[in-house]
Amino acid sequence: MRKIQMVDLGGQYQEIKEQINTSITEILETSSFINGPAVHAFQKDLEDYLGVKHVIPCANGTDALQIAMMGLGLQPGDEVITADFTFAATVEVIALLRLTPVLVDVDAETFNIDIEAVKKAITPKTKAIVPVHLFGQCADMDAILTLAEEHNLYVIEDNAQAIGAKYLSKNGNKSMAGSMGHVGATSFFPSKNLGAYGDGGAIFTNDDDLAHTLRGMVNHGMYERYHHDVVGVNSRLDSIQAAVLRVKLPKLDQYCDARRASARKYSRALANQPNIIVPKTVNGCEGICDTCDCHVFHQYTLRITNGKRDGLVKHLQEKDIPCGVYYPIPLHKQKAYLDERYKEEDFSVTNQLVKEVVSLPMHTELDDEQISYITETVIGFVNG
Repeated sequence: MRKIQMVDLGGQYQEIKEQINTSITEILETSSFINGPAVHAFQKDLEDYLGVKHVIPCANGTDALQIAMMGLGLQPGDEVITADFTFAATVEVIALLRLTPVLVDVDAETFNIDIEAVKKAITPKTKAIVPVHLFGQCADMDAILTLAEEHNLYVIEDNAQAIGAKYLSKNGNKSMAGSMGHVGATSFFPSKNLGAYGDGGAIFTNDDDLAHTLRGMVNHGMYERYHHDVVGVNSRLDSIQAAVLRVKLPKLDQYCDARRASARKYSRALANQPNIIVPKTVNGCEGICDTCDCHVFHQYTLRITNGKRDGLVKHLQEKDIPCGVYYPIPLHKQKAYLDERYKEEDFSVTNQLVKEVVSLPMHTELDDEQISYITETVIGFVNG
């Protein structure tokens, strides 16, 4: 059996090696390292793929979120609601801009932001909601967009983990993750479903005026060299990363299909096992049905309900099976984001999830032998 990896970027590279090497060599030969033709070509390709009017490439996913908030004109003290159960970057940029983060609990089945908790958190100071499309599927965007319209709020989609996922709205329309709010942001960190060979990110919007503002902000506030019209930052996607992403983008749906196929195999082996809860999709199919395109399984995350999660992590490591705990500490308990406003009873789901979740290897190169070994090891320990 091949060595099991949490993310097999080397194996993926071997499949596209010739295209990648050719694309990178072209950048080296032309020396167009910043804002070169490859960046503009990738921008257009991604606009077409997502069905959005504007993509603004930038240096990383954290910058994408921060610049999106800057572009919306949010002011210090404005409240921004987001999920407690996610990576710190989401709340980090809120705090950096001296906005007021308002953390709320998540749904126990999808791990995404809880709509009832959002409703309770809205105050006259609330200006935006940041739904995080965690682990590869969209939050309940129908409900979020309705709330936003009722309360005149911005919706900023944190799409760092769900690029390529589709959202089926109640009216029957399908939309790409990241394309439904006022603005969306994503990361091209190497381990993402669409990953560069270094850092990278992008912002999406259908708002022409906002797009114009954002394009200046990512480049020191310049639209014309040495003319600084807005306060900006230095956050540009370099041409080598754009070249890599441009090779990978046409393969993204194929990559997502491979992840879904592995998720189905995991779920079929692990479903109905005592003490193990397999991930649920927004339509409740547990990732098992062959037609599901709502989840792209950036992570395949189980819940271990009999108190053996930490023991399982150690056991998997001993068996040379990598795994991850995303996330071990809620944001509201992180030293940087402690706030006397938060009450533990308001985070009952998150506080339980951090004790139970474990993510298994998930990437495009997983094979049946590896999946069988992983699932048999999990079942043997948890129910042994």
